[in-house]
Amino acid sequence: MNDSSWAAPPHAGQAGYWGSTGQGHVQGATPAGPAYDAQDAQLTRPMPIAPDVSAPGGDQDDERGVTRLSGPLFRDENPESMPDAPQPVPPPQKKSAGRDLGAAIGVGVGLGAVIIASLFIVKAVFVGVIAVAVVVGLWELTSRLQERKEIRAPLAPLAVGGVAMVVTGYVRGAEGAWVAMALTALAVLVWRMTEPPEGYLRDVTAGVFAAFYVPFLATFVAMMLAADDGPWRVLTFLLLTVVSDTGAYAVGWRFGKHKLAPRISPGKTREGLFGAVAFAMVAGALCLQFLIDDGAWWQGLLLGLAVAASATLGDLGESMIKRDLGIKDMGTLLPGHGGIMDRLDSLLPTAPVVWLLLVLFVGAG
Repeated sequence: MNDSSWAAPPHAGQAGYWGSTGQGHVQGATPAGPAYDAQDAQLTRPMPIAPDVSAPGGDQDDERGVTRLSGPLFRDENPESMPDAPQPVPPPQKKSAGRDLGAAIGVGVGLGAVIIASLFIVKAVFVGVIAVAVVVGLWELTSRLQERKEIRAPLAPLAVGGVAMVVTGYVRGAEGAWVAMALTALAVLVWRMTEPPEGYLRDVTAGVFAAFYVPFLATFVAMMLAADDGPWRVLTFLLLTVVSDTGAYAVGWRFGKHKLAPRISPGKTREGLFGAVAFAMVAGALCLQFLIDDGAWWQGLLLGLAVAASATLGDLGESMIKRDLGIKDMGTLLPGHGGIMDRLDSLLPTAPVVWLLLVLFVGAG
């Protein structure tokens, strides 16, 4: 109980439950005779059932024979704060995966079905899938930049230039992709001139960064697709990246104890990184041995190691961007995953790594 729930102590010379200290009356005492006044009658009224509080240093309890109640139920102390009191044991906490696994798996399976169908039926359809992903990713990135930092990276030239990069990369290879990238950067510089000059350098810098980060890196997927065994190369790229992420997630969730980069992404652990490397290397050996013409299992081991490293760095890179922007996800388009950019974070920096290593191992095709 709090002190405020107790009766206030009487002041000297003022009638209270016990009367004034100068009267000498005792509660419940019989009057000495018929000649007692109204004040004496008031002093003998029934007491409410409540413990009284003595004035500091007073001796009322001794005079009236009243035993002061004590114990945890009659004091301010919390029983849990007493040294001898048993402390409650918190219930065991179940480890949470941190996201809606049902929605994440459902969306992942649906996206996988669309990708596989477009990849092996008509190559041009898959090029269109890449272009759509690029445009949506640019829209998410530029929207978050404007909302959180008031950076106005022009979306129109970025979207047009991004689609041009993907198409030219598929048709003309790396040279076409570089030319499209340069023209897109120039278009961003010119487009931003139609607005007031305040923040011009900041906006065009963000625009050029967005052009490189999303469409240019995605162009390497289209360049992989252009090879004779292009669908299998792209499938290998996707499988290794997904397996790396899955290995990191599963091992880190189950065994993760040591943080990998707590200031950037507190959820990532060193154990998760080891899981990503192990899963990706095994998957790489299988893919290079059975899916890629003239591939060897040992090349797959190296490819898996490189994919685990690039995918982890890509994930950390986007986590750094989101932490700077003060957001958890880039969007809400994909239930259980976030936005398109939250799925492209590890794919984008991995695409040029896989393209380059496959060219070195088995040729351009």
